[in-house]
This record gives sequence, C-alpha cells and structure tokens, in this order.
Amino acid sequence: MGTPTRGVLDALHSPLDVRSLHLRNRFALAPMTREMSPGGIPVAENAEHYRARAAGGVALIITEGTYVGGEASGHKVTVPHLTEPAADGWRQVVRAVHAEGSAVVPQLWHVGALRGTASPLNPGVPPQSPSGLDLDGRPLGEPLTTAEIDAVVASFAEAAALARRIGFDGVELHGAHGYLLDEFLWHRTNRRKDRYGGRTVLPTEVVKAVRSAVGHDFAIIYRFSQWKADRYTERIAETPRELESLLVPLVDAGVDVLHSSTRRHWLPEFPKDDPTLSLAGWAKRLTGARVITVGSVGVDTEFRGAGAAAEKVPVVIRESPEDRLGLLAEQFDADEFDVVALGRALIADPAWVEKVRDGGLDQVVPFDRSRQTLSGA
Repeated sequence: MGTPTRGVLDALHSPLDVRSLHLRNRFALAPMTREMSPGGIPVAENAEHYRARAAGGVALIITEGTYVGGEASGHKVTVPHLTEPAADGWRQVVRAVHAEGSAVVPQLWHVGALRGTASPLNPGVPPQSPSGLDLDGRPLGEPLTTAEIDAVVASFAEAAALARRIGFDGVELHGAHGYLLDEFLWHRTNRRKDRYGGRTVLPTEVVKAVRSAVGHDFAIIYRFSQWKADRYTERIAETPRELESLLVPLVDAGVDVLHSSTRRHWLPEFPKDDPTLSLAGWAKRLTGARVITVGSVGVDTEFRGAGAAAEKVPVVIRESPEDRLGLLAEQFDADEFDVVALGRALIADPAWVEKVRDGGLDQVVPFDRSRQTLSGA
C-alpha cells in the first residue's frame, strides 16, 4: 500500500509554456555537477542520466553547470563545456531527453574567483573576478579589465547561441553561489569604481547579449541565491527593496524565469516583512516573472557539513513526509512559484515524480549521502 500522497501535488501536474519551454508538469531536475564528461565532452552516461529523470516524470531537465570557455572553467576536468567540440555530445543528451517528452536547458557557468590559482584545467589562465578578490575579500589576481569583461559577455552569448543550434529548449545562466555573475551582484566582491561597480551592470549585459544571440522566442532562466559556496548565511540583499533592485533589472533585460536557489524552500526570507514568504515568493511578488523554487524537496534529513550549524534552522518542518509535500502544494497554491526543482531526491530515485504522483511515497528510494554521490553547481 502506498502512503496517501495521491492528489497532494496534482496542481503541479499542470502544463506550463514559457517562450520555447513547453512543460507537461511543474517538476524540474536541479543542476548538479556529475563529473561524467572526460575532457569536457558529454558522453552516453550523461545522456542516460538525464534521460532516466525525464522518463521518471520530470518535465524540465536543467543540466549540470557547463563552462562557457577556458577562462570560465574551474578545477574539474570532467565537467562539461558548452563549446563546439562538445556539441555532438550535447546533441545526444538533447535527443535522449526529448524522446521522453521533456525539455532540457544547459546551465551556462563561469566560476569566477572560485577557480582559484591552482586549477589543473587551463593552468595558465588566472582566476577572473570583479575586483581581484576572493569570497573572503582577500586579494586574488587582478580585477577584470573592460576588454576581459567584454569577452565574458561574448562567451555567454556564444554558448547560448550554440545551445539553440544544438536543439536545447532554453538556457539557464548561473548567477548564484558566489560564481562570477554573483560576484558582481555582491557588495563584498564587487568594489569597482567604474560603471561595473553598479551591481547589476555586468549581469544585465550578459542577459541582453544572450537575448540578442538567441532571439525573442527562446527562454532564458537566471539562477540567483543569497548564499555563496559554503557560506550559507551570506546575503546579496538584506531587504525586499534591495532584492527588488537586483532582480527587476535582470527581468527587464530579458530574463523569463528566475531560479531562486535556497537550501530549504519553506523558510521565510524576510520574516520581519512577511512571516511566511519564501525567497521564491518574494522574487515572484517583486518582479512578476515566472519562478523556480528549490531546496530540500523530497529530502527528510538535515543538511550536514560546513556551515550547517550556523544556519540555526529547524530540522523537521512538519511531522510527516506527506505534510511536507502538503506545504509545497500550499506554496504553489499561494502563487509563490511556478516550477519546483528537485536535486538529491532525484539523484536517489529518478522516478520520484511518478511514484509520488501515484501515491507511492513509501516506495521512493531515500537519499543517502554515504551511498549516493552529490555535487552542486
């Protein structure tokens, strides 16, 4: 007998169209680094990984972060690139996902200062950042020149144009977690005195260049976050007004969907202003854009590791898994989000969406960090 989850998330099994994105339901695979791509080229294993989640009921596959060029790369040589040499590998991913009736978008990624100084990948390339600082504000290389910034903008646009030619259904720009676009949004890492000291200038230039490269009918998703890497209490916005000043220019520049990256989807973002509204809910309220929420959906265990203790958040939000799914449904009914992304739940069980839809929550394979590998982008 399945636990009584049939019907709880029925509202999320409605279709959604956003420009070139045509989704049969509101469930997405969150982007998570898989390290399956030798030399940065996706292989059959990548295609099967994404196909299995699409076959399990996920309507939108957001790929792991993909480097938009050598300067964008981090230290992992098995992370894929979105460049011409990788195009055929990505085509097999797209074909596999489309065969299951799902949409797929690549996440375009420039790691910025998080590249560090000892990367084995393109070792002669220095780390790039707004002000020559790492996430702790310590010196790290030189600030980007305006010519280098122009090259960054062009690399995102070229990758997005290639994504469209390959057959992807849209693109996601990685503007979260302390990577390059986020470093421009964050006051601690952006201390420039020129026009790029305006926190949204570079991110909006990237969005506009991508929009120009892909045309008006191609969906653009922008992932943003408050937190950085393992710094879970950091924030780019202390108030709703500050958040509005960062997100509205992105939407005005051409973003269709904001992907609000949080570690726990149920937590209120500005409790003094609204005791229940999540970061995703604020993004939707402030911009009117479509919004993806994410954060511990389908996972019952507490986050562990660096920074977890400092967060001081409740381990259990409701007594049962069914109640937790009920809370997600309540947030959807309250128009806090349009799509929900799942990460660890889908690593553990590619068929999570179908099992929960059919009332089989007790048949879901739970995530177990000791057995199932996880990496985030």
